[in-house]
This record gives sequence, C-alpha cells and structure tokens, in this order.
Amino acid sequence: MTTSDPFEVPGVAWVRLGPGLARLRRLVLGMTVVVLLAGVVAAGNIWPEHSGGWWTLAAVVVLGFAVSWPMVGRSVAAWGYAERADDLVVTRGALWRRIDLVPYGRLQMVDVHAGPMDRVFKLARVRLYTASPSTHAHIPGLLPAEAARLRDRLTRRGEEQAAGL
Repeated sequence: MTTSDPFEVPGVAWVRLGPGLARLRRLVLGMTVVVLLAGVVAAGNIWPEHSGGWWTLAAVVVLGFAVSWPMVGRSVAAWGYAERADDLVVTRGALWRRIDLVPYGRLQMVDVHAGPMDRVFKLARVRLYTASPSTHAHIPGLLPAEAARLRDRLTRRGEEQAAGL
C-alpha cells in the first residue's frame, strides 16, 4: 500500500521521545535568554544614550523566547523511530520534516553519545553511521538503558544483514 504523503510510513508504530529532551532544550533556551538579557542590560548601562534601542533589543529577545518555548515541545514531539524488518525509520521536524530509512545491512557503526547536559538529564543519543557520508540519522533524548538496548539491537541486526561491506 502506497501513500501520497512521503512522510507517512504505513504500518509503523512510532516510538516517541520522552519529555527529558524538551526539558533540556528549554533549559538551554532559558539560559541563553538570561545571558542575552544580561548583555543587553550591561550594554544599556555602558551606553545609556541609546536606551531606547536596548529596550527594543530586550523586547525582541523576550519575544523570541516566547515563540521558541512552544516550538521546542513541537520539535521534540515530532521525533520518532521504528524498527522494521529490514531497516530503522527515523522521523523528525515540526517545521522542516525529515524521514530517514536506514537499512540494517548498510550500518557500519552505531554509537551512543551523551554530553555533560545530557548526563545531568539522564539522556543519551544514538548515532548511526553508514557508508554514505550524507547519513545523518540519529535519535536524541533516549534514556541510557534504551540507548544501550537500541545500540546493541541495531548492531546485531546490522551484522546479521550485512550487505557485503
């Protein structure tokens, strides 16, 4: 069964990300806004003759924050992945949608990555590498146990279905 929607995959039950990634991204957004506003206040104190411009810039920063906050939630909610018989399907993007189908037989490496903030929020990212340098398939915001399970399962399936690499 085919569909005219290129982002619809019939018969796929998507695994969606939990709320941890949205919390992390909102924290980073909030910290960025605080730093920007502190810079605007400092600049306003250094150059008080341009106070109207600094107030305008502060309003733009706050407006950007107000618009970005719900977009973070929408962006994280758009992430999903599904393990099918022959490939892994990863979808993402609230505004610019993207779907990646990664055949298990083309996988060369699967790794798990967690930066300092990821570890604070108990999150990890699974990255997939194939022979194609244009492959950007990754799944952020996973619990470490799920990331390890997915890494091991994808590695095993990749070895089972190796496509002569």
